[in-house]
Amino acid sequence: MSAVLDVVVVGAGPNGLTAGVELARRGFSVAVFEARGTVGGGARTEELTLPGFRHDPCSAAHPLGINSPAFRDLPLDRYGLEWLHAGLPMAHPFPDGSAAVLSRSVAETAASFGPRDAGAYRRLITPFLAHWDTLVRDFMSLPLTALPRDPLTLARFGLAGLPPSTWLTRRFHDERFKALFAGLVAHVIAPLSGIGTGAVGLVFALAAHARGWPVARGGSQAISDALTAYLKDLGGAVHTDYEVKRLDDLPPARAYVFDTSPTALARIAGFGGLYDQYRYGASVFKVDYALDGPVPWTAPEARAAGTVQLGPTRADISTALHAASRTDRAPETPFLITVQPSVADPTRAPEGKHVFWAYGHVPNGWDGDLTDAIERQLERFAPGFRDRVLARATAGPPQLAAKNANYVGGDIACGAASGLQLLLRPRLTAHPYRTPHPAVFLCSSATPPGPGVHGMSGHNAAKAVWKRLRQS
Repeated sequence: MSAVLDVVVVGAGPNGLTAGVELARRGFSVAVFEARGTVGGGARTEELTLPGFRHDPCSAAHPLGINSPAFRDLPLDRYGLEWLHAGLPMAHPFPDGSAAVLSRSVAETAASFGPRDAGAYRRLITPFLAHWDTLVRDFMSLPLTALPRDPLTLARFGLAGLPPSTWLTRRFHDERFKALFAGLVAHVIAPLSGIGTGAVGLVFALAAHARGWPVARGGSQAISDALTAYLKDLGGAVHTDYEVKRLDDLPPARAYVFDTSPTALARIAGFGGLYDQYRYGASVFKVDYALDGPVPWTAPEARAAGTVQLGPTRADISTALHAASRTDRAPETPFLITVQPSVADPTRAPEGKHVFWAYGHVPNGWDGDLTDAIERQLERFAPGFRDRVLARATAGPPQLAAKNANYVGGDIACGAASGLQLLLRPRLTAHPYRTPHPAVFLCSSATPPGPGVHGMSGHNAAKAVWKRLRQS
């Protein structure tokens, strides 16, 4: 390690690693310091239940990962990252045994919404899908870290997506589309009536049509490991089991980049109350399962899907989100996001067995047990589910926060993705990656474009860093 590094990165999550890679690619000396014993942050894989069952403690399906401009620009496949796809990206079953689906095919997806809404869906999606690669790059670079490649499409997308999702869905008649779209918005734990939530749903839908909602072969850890291996090949260093409590704990460097919560950054860098107005949002209660066989879904579409949403209606989803976000009580009937990785990747479990996880939203810091409510909801759509369970591992807000310091109060988005904070995070500024200290930067999902395993917050922050280093 040289006497003075160009860049020190604190936190080896996908954003911190991506920032390190982007800077090392430009010839800067980079070292990453991670408090835990392994890299990964929200993209890890562990045997949580039984030997041979490989679970993802947080993120598992990666629509934003495979579509990420940052990841697509990197040779991560050479370092072991392989995307695997289930037959369907996502299914949203209903109690009668039918399901709406999010397919790679726009026509198949539209048909699942019924004849009254099929045409409206095609008219909504097709104009944006034709320009998807430039749109996603422009959208995920907001606030503008580069000039838009297609400003007209970006403006049209803003007109459609900036209003609340409830406004966007007014053109649809039946519950099937409204329920599925509400579920898409709920992935960022945002109230359905919030500003910009239409864009959230559109991005997830377009991502599925463009490249799917895959899992990483072997687990989400493969994403973090590929970034780490590439960084090391570029000459970067990665140090684990290295907790940083203040800037003096780090070696001298020209710039410091934090893949941490704003709260942790303020504490380490001595910024006092700089981020006191930053809001942390609702959490989740997650159950990882080792199963003796596939989930016995009633709806055939759910058996083929990598991700399954359990609402079933928009009203049900809205009620559950309101309880988690606006009260101190967990919803009696939770909205569930579930992922079944071994449908696409049989290496995750012993032959004939499966891994599966489900989570429901709960208030920040909630310390109860949602397991029974989750399994009652699962049994509604997959009768006999409990009979397939070999083992389970549960994690509520306290456990999630203990395993990942960025999940303050169990908030897996590292900050509420609602209101203006969905668009302007971590504070009202034209330069969200900079801080009052000219050599200190923030790159976590508390910065735009926000939560998800996509590395774009790290990519965007890296641009701010190298501009600073070129000037010094």
